[in-house]
Amino acid sequence: MWANAPTTSKRPVLRPLSARERAALGPEPLIKAANLRGEVGFAVVDVATGEVLESYGTEITLPPASVNKAVTALYALSVLGGDHRFETRLVGNGPIVDGVLKGDLILEGGGDPTLDTDDLVTLAKSLAATGVRRVDGRFLVYGGALPSVDTIDGSQPPHVGYSPAISGLCLNFNRVYFDWKVSGANIDVTMEARGKSLRPPVRVARMDLSDRRGPVFEYESRNGQDRWSVARNVLKKDGGRWLPVRQPELYAGEAFAWIANRQGVALPTPEKTSSRPNGDVLVSHQSGDLTSILRDMLKYSTNVTAEMVGLAATKAKGQYAASLLRSARDMETWAKTELGMQKAKFVDHSGLGDASRMNAQELAKALVVLGQRDVLEPILKDIVLKNSQGGPDRDHPIKVRAKTGTLNFVSGLSGYMHAPDGRVMSFAIFAADAATRAALTRAQRERPRGAQSWNARAKKLQQQLIERWGLVYAG
Repeated sequence: MWANAPTTSKRPVLRPLSARERAALGPEPLIKAANLRGEVGFAVVDVATGEVLESYGTEITLPPASVNKAVTALYALSVLGGDHRFETRLVGNGPIVDGVLKGDLILEGGGDPTLDTDDLVTLAKSLAATGVRRVDGRFLVYGGALPSVDTIDGSQPPHVGYSPAISGLCLNFNRVYFDWKVSGANIDVTMEARGKSLRPPVRVARMDLSDRRGPVFEYESRNGQDRWSVARNVLKKDGGRWLPVRQPELYAGEAFAWIANRQGVALPTPEKTSSRPNGDVLVSHQSGDLTSILRDMLKYSTNVTAEMVGLAATKAKGQYAASLLRSARDMETWAKTELGMQKAKFVDHSGLGDASRMNAQELAKALVVLGQRDVLEPILKDIVLKNSQGGPDRDHPIKVRAKTGTLNFVSGLSGYMHAPDGRVMSFAIFAADAATRAALTRAQRERPRGAQSWNARAKKLQQQLIERWGLVYAG
């Protein structure tokens, strides 16, 4: 009886695929599982040989978002050099007699994107040390070292701090701090050029309370003043936030005049001038070196820094650029010539404008031409991959230094990955749902429905691709 055939048979159970076997299936299952409406393009290149190991969507171009800043960094370093420093000067066009400057004092911006209130404190102390106690003429502010731009991207909501005005004089990334204190039915509001040590109040940016239910913020430019209003009902408890500045020269001038007064130097109300100052440099302030500035730009993704260094590079090339678009076109020409990025299209230097386009394979290859890795990788940010629980995996065998890029329904990542066996690869990954993004109204662009989950899936796909490349192309 033991030889009888079994009356039932077990169904065969499929052996789970190993990570390497799953990786060998190709990238398509990962892309399908990500469920990203729109398009995806990516490429990975062996840095040592320049060989394209894998690519997808090789013909398409997609918005790079802040990945754009990686190209801007290469552009600025190529033209200006890593040791370049920006200078902000105080110029006097008359003699100093018994503590009185017999002429005008001019605060002259030199395109420094990092100038902050604490730097103005240092300038004011240095001015007081020269013996100046009063100015007999005017106090002028000059930002003509760079073109004047009202906002980086006009399609953004007017109150977002990442799309301020641009000029050659920039303070606190051209943002003003809106502070409110709630006491019962009373709400006190102030607008400040806030620094670490001082909080100069400013009048060129004014905030009014409104009884409307929405929108939260409204803005208009009136008589050379930024006039804001906020819906009173949203200010439930004490708080504050940075708002963009549209009058950068007068903003910096007001803050400096207030600070100088505390140092015993009385200054008139600032006036904007379009004439480059003539006279003697009384004191000056130099920025950090460009390499350090760009490292912070790539780490914190500061749009105003990208735009200002891009404009400065174009100017240094001897090109006149009256707008961000014109300067971006000059960078585009440079990228085609020097990096081989024939399909690139730039409308700004920061990537905030969603009409910019890049091809992933071109960018991945550009990161290895002409020794660009030695230039860019040291200033890129460490990207810590995640573990299975979604937390940071600092012991992950693959190390990544890259630039992220995020807009609503747009996600990018590009840089360098170091596989466990030591192989170094450059890569670029872009994803965009252009149709959904284009349908957003201006008011919806700050926090549109569905954008957070879409971008989270795009970032998950980025890590899955990187881990796949580490399995397939290493060792």
